[in-house]
Amino acid sequence: MRAGHASGRNGFVLVRRRLVQRLKARGIRDARVLAAFEDVPRHDLVPEALWGQAYKDTALPIGEGQTISAPGIVATMTAALGLTGGESILEVGTGSGYQAAILSRLVSRVISIERIPELAQKARVGLEALGVGNVELLLGDGTCGYPEGAPFDGIVVTAGGPDVPRPLLEQLKVGGRLVGPFGPKDGQVLVRMRRTGRARFTREELGSCLFVDLIGRNGWAV
Repeated sequence: MRAGHASGRNGFVLVRRRLVQRLKARGIRDARVLAAFEDVPRHDLVPEALWGQAYKDTALPIGEGQTISAPGIVATMTAALGLTGGESILEVGTGSGYQAAILSRLVSRVISIERIPELAQKARVGLEALGVGNVELLLGDGTCGYPEGAPFDGIVVTAGGPDVPRPLLEQLKVGGRLVGPFGPKDGQVLVRMRRTGRARFTREELGSCLFVDLIGRNGWAV
């Protein structure tokens, strides 16, 4: 066991509480979402050399050219899903596993798809160490979704694509929401899509953002 890892969920308690206060200042009001951020130890899902920065509201490198998103944007995306408990959620882009760990506290089931094997393995180990039991981690092209598990109550896309992948919209339940960053590579808009009927969707823009590229058949080419 690496030095300091034994602290697990109980480590950095005070700094997680301060993080929650910053999230409240950003406008996050959902008590369940805030409780999840106080509970999940972000430092255990980043390289140990970055533990001192784990609770700053900033993205951090996790290897393979990828990042763990800033807590503020993770909280905004999570709150935008409008979760009430009991939902089935698809996550496109597991990364470090932080978003999946947050969601695991809020819903019944999370299916998370990661395209990079090394990151998928690290996330799997990290989530197991945290005792997360309701996240199914798959290796593949998340831009195609996961038809076998559809329809989903919510879908969260954690990388920036040129536009919302059609297969993901088709895998939403009526009333379900998709949240993710879409637009040019040098800057996206955080978008919330809601399925209102068989072929009807509403679109809401939640603000500008910048994410790593969404790679795949329905995203950017490698």
